[in-house]
Amino acid sequence: MTLLAEAHVSRRPILRSWGKVLVAVALWIAFYALNRTFWEWVVFEVAGLDSGTRLGSAVEFFAYDTTKILLLLTGIIFVVTVLRSFMSVERTRALLGGRREGAGNVAAAGLGVVTPFCSCSAVPGFIGFVAAGVPLGVTMSFLIASPMVNEVAIVMLYGLFGWQIAALYVVAGLSIAIVAGWVIGRLRLESLVEPFVFETTLRGRPLDLSVGLSWSDRFVMGRQEVQNIIAKIWPYLLVGIGVGAAIHGWVPEDFFVDVAGPDNPLAVPVATLVGIPLYSNAAAVLPLVEALHAKGLAMGTVLAFMMSVVALSVPELILLRRVLKPRLLAVFVAVVGTGVMTVGFLFNLIL
Repeated sequence: MTLLAEAHVSRRPILRSWGKVLVAVALWIAFYALNRTFWEWVVFEVAGLDSGTRLGSAVEFFAYDTTKILLLLTGIIFVVTVLRSFMSVERTRALLGGRREGAGNVAAAGLGVVTPFCSCSAVPGFIGFVAAGVPLGVTMSFLIASPMVNEVAIVMLYGLFGWQIAALYVVAGLSIAIVAGWVIGRLRLESLVEPFVFETTLRGRPLDLSVGLSWSDRFVMGRQEVQNIIAKIWPYLLVGIGVGAAIHGWVPEDFFVDVAGPDNPLAVPVATLVGIPLYSNAAAVLPLVEALHAKGLAMGTVLAFMMSVVALSVPELILLRRVLKPRLLAVFVAVVGTGVMTVGFLFNLIL
């Protein structure tokens, strides 16, 4: 066999691997683009449920969000795993850890702002960053900022309340993400992350990233990592989204006004606690924020409620429990909750 023929044969596995990946990418894009349309058709047309009822809305929400988050999990974990195969965990830690951790928190929070994820959708990014060796505190800054500071919410806040409120919202959200991530990083709680997050294998064997890998190996590594992580977290995923679907569209406005009105000195903590069981993104909860503010609730109180909904939702906490041990999950809630309430009290004081 000639050298040219040998080279041609040696390229065949690589071309096949790339071909499979490109087909998978095309299918992923198609499924993601058609996700909502497909489930609206299935739930409302095929199953005959009424879109105006709580049941119909909850079923459509559950099916759509489950598919969306599974797609995000698959895509993010695969891409991050392939990318990290080019760099050892030790080098990643050296680049982002130590004295650069503060700058890393700022960068991670900024990245979170430009990623349009809800709280549950940000969890796959968290898994990928921690598995890649990014410091826990830096990763937490991303996890908090991604759902909390939303571009659509910024524009809507500007339209509803003016640029000052929109700017304060951005500064407050970024500040919480940066400071909370830095505090969690200072506590050195990496041992409280579930061990499977750090594990990377190739064909059942521990992977030595110092050894050169072919593209086929990298793609196999990505596929196996997707399978391993989804196999471990899917029950939590279904329970978390199920909780969100069950309470989707249910918001006790009158009760909220009674217990978190301007005459209650504990309005901000109450608003923060009431927001935790709800599940939405910042843009979706803004109409409620406007309605509550119009009924007399202080701006700091309603913003604390909004930030609690998007950064401390029960579905997110259920998902995070699969990757964080209870003590670290409690620290996360305490640090972020303290930040949210601080912002609420501050806004009420200055506005």
